[in-house]
Order: sequence, then structure tokens, then C-alpha cells
Amino acid sequence: MGLVVNLSGDLRSAIGDKTAKILTAKWEMRTVGDLLRHYPRRYVRHGELTDLASLAEGEDVTIVGRVVRRELRKLQRKPYQVFEVTVQDGAGDTLKLSFFGTGVYRADKELQQGILAMIAGKVGYFRGRIQLNHPDFEVIPGLASTETVEEYATKPIPLYPATKELASWKIKSAVDLVLGPGLEVPDPMPPELLARHRLISLTDALERIHRPKDDDELNAARRRLKWDEAFYVQLALAQRRHAAAALPAAPRPARPGGLLEAFDASLPFTLTEGQLAVGEEISADLAGSHPMHRLLQGDVGAGKTIVALRAMLQVVDGGGQAALLAPTEVLAQQHHRSITALLGPLAEAGRLGGAEHATRVALLTGSQGAKVKRAALLEAASGEAGIVVGTHALIQEHVQFADLGLIVVDEQHRFGVEQRDALREKVAGGRPHVLVMTATPIPRTVAMTVFGDLDTSVLRQLPAGRAPIATHVVPAERPAYLKRAWERIREEAAKGRQAYIVCPRIGEGDTGEAVSSAAPAAPADPADSGEPAGQEGARPPLAVLDLLPMLEGELLAGLRVGVLHGRLHPDEKDAVMRRFAAGELDVLLATTVIEVGVDVPNATVMMIMDADRFGVSQLHQLRGRVGRGSLPGLCLLVTDTPPDSGSRERLDAVAATTDGFELSRLDLEQRREGDILGAAQSGRRSSLRLLTLLRDERLIARAREEAAALVAADPDLSGHASLAAGLAELLDEDRVEYLEKA
Repeated sequence: MGLVVNLSGDLRSAIGDKTAKILTAKWEMRTVGDLLRHYPRRYVRHGELTDLASLAEGEDVTIVGRVVRRELRKLQRKPYQVFEVTVQDGAGDTLKLSFFGTGVYRADKELQQGILAMIAGKVGYFRGRIQLNHPDFEVIPGLASTETVEEYATKPIPLYPATKELASWKIKSAVDLVLGPGLEVPDPMPPELLARHRLISLTDALERIHRPKDDDELNAARRRLKWDEAFYVQLALAQRRHAAAALPAAPRPARPGGLLEAFDASLPFTLTEGQLAVGEEISADLAGSHPMHRLLQGDVGAGKTIVALRAMLQVVDGGGQAALLAPTEVLAQQHHRSITALLGPLAEAGRLGGAEHATRVALLTGSQGAKVKRAALLEAASGEAGIVVGTHALIQEHVQFADLGLIVVDEQHRFGVEQRDALREKVAGGRPHVLVMTATPIPRTVAMTVFGDLDTSVLRQLPAGRAPIATHVVPAERPAYLKRAWERIREEAAKGRQAYIVCPRIGEGDTGEAVSSAAPAAPADPADSGEPAGQEGARPPLAVLDLLPMLEGELLAGLRVGVLHGRLHPDEKDAVMRRFAAGELDVLLATTVIEVGVDVPNATVMMIMDADRFGVSQLHQLRGRVGRGSLPGLCLLVTDTPPDSGSRERLDAVAATTDGFELSRLDLEQRREGDILGAAQSGRRSSLRLLTLLRDERLIARAREEAAALVAADPDLSGHASLAAGLAELLDEDRVEYLEKA
């Protein structure tokens, strides 16, 4: 038995102030456990050399290379001598290391011909060739020691996430200091659980993740540590579900002879099988005495709004109110118009021509005049309006409801956790039911569905008569493709059809709507956002106001072009949209202000300039603006990114499928899910270090079963003190609050 290690112990006491200070500043490590959970990012083997051709100027790198050439040169002036070493990778690419002055002595002594070494430094250029100046290095045992190549050949060498102040091998030295010749870590997992899932002990897992003898040891360590990550999150969610089961929500069962029944009878079309099936799932949830928390996912045009409206009418039939939260004024106004039109006399309570059991549909936005806003607030507070549609204005403190029973959030990727939670707080003594709608769930939502903490309904069937959308990438290396794209817009206009052209920026110094969500700016909810950005160092993204004169002067001369962007006054936006909807414009040149809610069945072409500057969700939403009627839609993704780049792969993937959930999983794979426990809010590191949601779904499902059973038998974990302590360490106050709101 080795030394018993306290994972909560102070890191400075274990490894010394100097190293601990750097680890705390860079990664917020404060305890021994924080260091031991700083896992290697990859492993190399004796003879497995780093791809030197992939290095980029200015990059801080840790490489592995073999010394193939040495040259010590004397100089007439300072630094008086230069020692140059050339290292080579397995592909034959070479990299020069340069040492000056006093740094020459150790390098000359240790970097002998044929030696394999780990080298860390910043990549620079000298006379057209990449090199590292004064890099830090450590010789890897093998040819330069008494250890034989055969003994060392299969042993994985850990490479840690490092910083210029602390190279990978120095972090390894700190880890070795903590691990010592042998350690013993108290294991919080019940022995019977470990046996059921054939998991190794925590002691063995930590030893083997940092000092594996072979791949089998490494795989066993990863599996155990992934289990811990999944199990603790599932414990937190299981406790959350247990607490939620005790929260009251007013049941809103379907009522015969009510608004919903009258609405269904008035529909001029037949609901799809999918809409009916999903409607039954939601109806059953609304009839329950505990809050519904359901995601309604469906491709653009799948009919989510009708499903949500039927749910809202069921709540109104039950004596409650429903609030529909939309991300933009354009979309809120569109929802208000379409819902009012669909309901007809059923939305005219107390008015001439109103149906006997009608309700009212109120609209509340930030730009409304005082008189209009006062009337909407009164209708919401009095209960006269059974349905209230609005933007962020609904979240404000002075907005009150008589009996809020259901919140519908449209396009949840546009709202942060805090914003989505604010409406729920308007229900005294209980919680409202919540229905979240989206075409492409944000990565965090995909994570929550994988973890089993979010009920999901999916609409896959398009309504009858809805045309498909074809998507094509228009690459810069094929100029003829771009020329043909402009011709297609002209051809569609000649047939009396319309087109959208979308740019990432407005222009005149404004960064624009799309870039702000595509670049790593500070979103409302950092765990929910973070679309991929464009290429760093590339030209500025194309702007609406820059493209407009080109369209009018040459590219689309003679066509009627309208402009829509976020800097326009709401009345101007509405006027432009009305003209486009009325067919008075051939082309609408816009930013992502048209991303959601715009419904013009006559629009058949969506051309997205600098498409690589947009995220997957944005591209999918934008393309959903066409093909909304019986006419087929065409989406053109214009890009100048190289064919083998990650951005091009992302665009090709968007072109290959219209399945929003599949695209969300692609998004999740490319940029991870954020921390579902809100690390971004608490300022702490993510709780998920090794777990990859899409690759570890089975393990996560098993962890959920075990956690649910354990919490059912011991809700507060009073009989599992070590698990409770581990969970408390994971869930600080900020994370608990974040999880409650999620």
C-alpha cells in the first residue's frame, strides 16, 4: 500500500510555490486533485515523431524530434557563439533549433547526434525557414541512456497541455512528485458498482493515466475516469430531477369543447402524423402536476409553430396563459401576425366578430409606443390575453401575468440560460411548463439530451406540398460557379421569384449581426454559444453596404434590391419586409436579421456570402428561409476557404444534410458542448475533461441508470459521504444555481 494522497490537499505544499503559482494562474489549479486531473492531451512513443510540417509561426509548441545535425559556430561579437541543432520527424521534415550565449553549454552537452528529445518553444522564421530560438528541451531516454530501445518502444510518453512558463515535462515532473513511487487515493465509488461495470480503482486510474506502461493500461484508466465524469454529472442531474418532481405545476389537461378543439376544426389543412404524435406527448406533459421541460426539434418548415400553438391553446383552455418568447422583433411580429391569422375569430375575444370562447393574442416588444405597450401589459396582467408574444421585453420586471402556465421559447440558441429562466420566475408558488423550439439544437442542448435530462420530441416529416432545399458550396477556386450563381438569381427573378443574399457584416465599421455570433465574443450564455469564426488574419468579412453598389451596378443590374439590417429602425425593417413579402422587391440583401421567422413562400434562392464566417445553426436557419412553399429552394454557400480546411468540411457537411439534429451533433463534435454545469459562469474549468458525449453515449446511459437508482434510494447521499463530498466539490454555488436555471 502506498502513501494515501488527499486530493483536496493544498497544491503548493505538495509541489512548491513556484510551480504551483504558474499552474494556478494558467489553469486555476489549487489542489492536488486539480493537478492529477490535468490529464495528458496526447501520448507519443519512442520513434513516433511530431509532424514538423504542420507548425505555424507564432505558435507555442511541444514537439518530439530526433537530432540529425549539430553545428557550433563562433562569432566575433555577442553572443560570441551559436549552437544550431537540426531535428527531424518521421516524414523527413526538419526544424532548426538555435541556442545563443550561455544557453549553448547544456544544449551542446545533451543534444547529441541521434538523440530523441521533447522540445518546447515559440515557432519563428529566419531566412524563410521555421525555427525555434532558445527552446526548452528534455532528452527522452532510449538511445542516449542504458535503457534499451526494446524496453522503451511501447511505453506511451505523456504530453501535457502546457504554457511557455511551464513545459510539458515540467508538468510531468510535478505530477510525478505528487504520485511518488506509489500512491493510494480513497475511492468514492461503491465497490459493487465498480465490479458491475468492470472499472479499475481510482488509484490505478490516476497512476495509469499519467504513467501508463502500455495502451491497455491507458484505456482502462480513461474508461474509469470518464465514468467518474459521467457519473458525477448524472448524480447532479438525478438530484435535480428528484427535486423537480416535488415542484408543483398547475395541470392543464385537454378540455373538450374548448379553443383547441375549435382551432383544429378550423384548420384548412391536415396535420402531419408527426405533428399529431408530438402534440400528444406535449398534451400528456401539460396534464401533469410537475413542470414539463421539453425540446421540440424539427427541421425548418416542419411545422413546429402549429404544434406550439396547439399546446398554448390547451393551456388557455385550462384557465392559464402562454408566453411565446422570440429572439427578434421581426420574428415576434411575424409570430403575432401568423398566430392571429391562424386563430381568426378565436383571437378576437370581446370584439365584434369574435368567437364565443375566444381569447386575445398580445404583442410586447421594446420598440412599441407607450400607449400600445401599456395596453399589451394590461392584457397580460389581467389575463385577457391568453397568449402573449414578445421579445426580451417579456423578461422585464414590470411585465406581469395573471396565470402563466406555459412558456414557449423559439430558437433557444438565441437566448442565454439567465434569460430563459427569467420568465419562469414570474409564476408564484410553482413553475410553468416549458417548451423549447429549435431547428438546430445548441451543443449544450444536445449534451442535455445525451445525458437524458431533457425530454425531446422530433418532427422529421415536412407538411404536404413543402418543397425540398438543395444546398451547394460555391468555392472561390471555381470562378465559373460564382458566375453561374449570379445567373441563377437572375433566372429566378425572370420567373417572378425572389432571392435573399446574406452578408456577415453591415458595413461602415460595424461588425454586424452575424460576425458577433460567429466570432468568440461574449454571448449571453457562454456555455450555449460560440459559433466557429472565420479564418484568423483573413480579409474582413463581406458587408451589406459594400456589396450593395456592386449588385446595383453590375452583378444584378436592373433587379429591385432591398436592404435589411440591424441598424435600421424597426418601422423601416417592417416596411422592407412587407415590400419583399408583397413581391415588390426581387432581392433582399441582408444580415442575419432574417435568420429566423421570415416567411416568404415566393423566395427560392438563398445566397450566403462568406458562408464560412457563420456557424452551423445560422447556416441551417438561413437556408430555411427558402423552399417554404411549393417551389423548390436553392441555397448557395459562397466561400474562399481552401478545399482541405476545417471550415470547408463544415460547409460540405451542411450541404450534405438538412437534418438539424445531425448538424447539431456535427457542431458538438467540432467545438464541444461547453460545460453543462456552467463552468463558464463560475469561472472554473469544465467538469468534462475526457468524456466525449457523442463517443461515450453508452457509458453515459449506464451512468445515468446507476445514478438514478442511487439517488432514488438515497436522495441526499447521506449514506454515501465520499460521493456527496465529490459532488459538492464539483457543484459550487454558481454551478448549482446555473443547473437549476438550465
